[in-house]
Amino acid sequence: MIAVTFALPAESSAFLSRLGNKSRSDRHDIKTIRGEIDDRTIEVLHTGVGEELCRQRMASFLQDRQFACLISAGFAGALNDRLHAGDLLFAKNFSTVQLNAMRSGLVSFPIHHENLLTVPSIIDSIEERQKIAQTTGAAAIDMETEFIARACAERGLPLLSLRVVSDTPREPLPGPSKILFDVERQRTNAMKLSLHLLRHPTAVPQLIAFAKRIARAREILTKALVAVATAL
Repeated sequence: MIAVTFALPAESSAFLSRLGNKSRSDRHDIKTIRGEIDDRTIEVLHTGVGEELCRQRMASFLQDRQFACLISAGFAGALNDRLHAGDLLFAKNFSTVQLNAMRSGLVSFPIHHENLLTVPSIIDSIEERQKIAQTTGAAAIDMETEFIARACAERGLPLLSLRVVSDTPREPLPGPSKILFDVERQRTNAMKLSLHLLRHPTAVPQLIAFAKRIARAREILTKALVAVATAL
């Protein structure tokens, strides 16, 4: 069985639609979705955004479980403009499973082999992203992979980290991160977002363009994940 993690359902929806014979379970108060791709059984977990929730859910998810491999998937923010929205990033600093054996199934997916950095909060400042890139050598950031990698390492579970770029310094988030997503509540505050759009009407087309970009990125990630899952 292969485990696949995403932070949020917004990242996993296209992938879940590709699973056959889907079923849901609630084990140790953790909800998961199980299904099949070809003859592979896949179990999907949503870790939530950020360290605290991710660590809690990973510990419960992996308790008394055995998987052939865990794929950490989802969105990532690029730290430089060498990456573009929709680009795939293989986190070479976290992955213990290599893509070499899967090359034939991934030839149509250009994948950047780069370092990924896990950060404690969403970073929307271009200047701060550039500083992080210069000081760490990372190409992109997320908020969960480091903690997923720790959980896998503690259990000797092979890990493959594959992310798709959702935003870059040149293609930024369409508004302040605190408006777009409330980490404490693990969702967007609709009231705050509505007020922000009323006060900044020019943000509306930016939000629409971002939504289209995200939909495209999600499809790219899904196709690559299906290819990886069938090759493992």
